[in-house]
Amino acid sequence: MNKTKKGFTLIELLVVIAIIGILSSIVIASLNNARKKSRDARRVADIKQVQLALEMYFDSNRAYPLTLGALVTGGHIASEPKDPIGTTSYSYAYSPAANPTFYHLGASLEESTNLSLSTDKDCNSGGITCPAGVAYNGVTFDGVDTAKCNAADSGSYCYDVVP
Repeated sequence: MNKTKKGFTLIELLVVIAIIGILSSIVIASLNNARKKSRDARRVADIKQVQLALEMYFDSNRAYPLTLGALVTGGHIASEPKDPIGTTSYSYAYSPAANPTFYHLGASLEESTNLSLSTDKDCNSGGITCPAGVAYNGVTFDGVDTAKCNAADSGSYCYDVVP
């Protein structure tokens, strides 16, 4: 008997579909990790941009602004950067009465392996490694790497800078 019918059996098709499913789940998992890293890179770049705008503002006004929105109205930055997830502002604290030449700026990162976390300030609004009296207008700002900068952030690791 010669069988001239050519084709795939149902089992062969199911095996191929299963293999494709496994490979696609691996690709999706790695893409999700890459998305986290790209959002963290944007957060760090935004903080550097805001830090530069704060220094330009200080150069013009001999003081830092009370809010980041003043950077926009003063023409030092085109628009206030927001966290890539949602529309929350980055953490910013300034108290001219406590220390007119000091501010605290931060963003919560999603990845604990980000190298920027090893070079940031790690201070908080209670005065840990920051100048005394840095409790800014009721802002709770924790700059410790193992916690969010503030409760509204979407990340879990605080990257913070000071002047």
